[in-house]
Amino acid sequence: MSDFEPAPGYQTVNVYRSGSAAKLELNRPDRMNAWDTQLGLDLKAAVQAVASDPGIRAVQVTGAGRAFSSGADIKDSAARQTPDGHPDIFSVLTGRYHPIITGIREMPKPVVAAVKGAAAGIGLSLALACDLVLAAESAYFLLAFVNIGLVPDGGSSLLVPSRIGFARATELAMLGERLAAPKALDWGLINQVWPDADLAARADELTLRLANGPTRSYAGTKRQLNKWLYEGMAGQLEFEAQIQQEMAGSGDFAEGIAAFADKRTPRFTGS
Repeated sequence: MSDFEPAPGYQTVNVYRSGSAAKLELNRPDRMNAWDTQLGLDLKAAVQAVASDPGIRAVQVTGAGRAFSSGADIKDSAARQTPDGHPDIFSVLTGRYHPIITGIREMPKPVVAAVKGAAAGIGLSLALACDLVLAAESAYFLLAFVNIGLVPDGGSSLLVPSRIGFARATELAMLGERLAAPKALDWGLINQVWPDADLAARADELTLRLANGPTRSYAGTKRQLNKWLYEGMAGQLEFEAQIQQEMAGSGDFAEGIAAFADKRTPRFTGS
């Protein structure tokens, strides 16, 4: 069997199987696959399920519709409040997002990201947590946090510089500008770029190739790379969440959210 076929899934994540390969497709296309509470819960459960299934030997992560993921759903993020009235970003990160990122990194099987459209914010973190990243020519990558007064999270403060170095990571994080897929390939952020019409087939082909490969060898390679690059990931994720919670109480974040809602340029004051 070469075609991916639907398997029992979740409300906001589609699961497909083809032999020993699985595909997880974020499925909120009307919101460009922005992460709300349900998507976080569904994706966490789906990652844990494919990681623990011995019949699955390779996994692909992609998005339905025109985007991979536009990041966190701002409306949903603001719904959960801390006792002092600020968005409870810390609990969302540590309770839902971090298990997804670490689950992909620690999964003893290769994971391929197939990116079309936007991979922004936590969507970028999700893509870079994967072992191999393929993108459509029109895709772009964005650390959008600074544009609303926040800081990188979801592991991106570790995943981005480990791929492209300090200088370029600082540029992406502080300027908050889109990085087009061809330039992302040139920088070493991703592995392959394909014409938009070819991406899905190429990603499926690679996932099936890996599913038929030496699974234990792949798992051993991931363990080696994790020990070299990501042994401190748990601590970095916790540190990111702490700083992000600080930013959630800032005046600049409040202004960033207001400007986003009003579709205007924010007026940051450093407060």
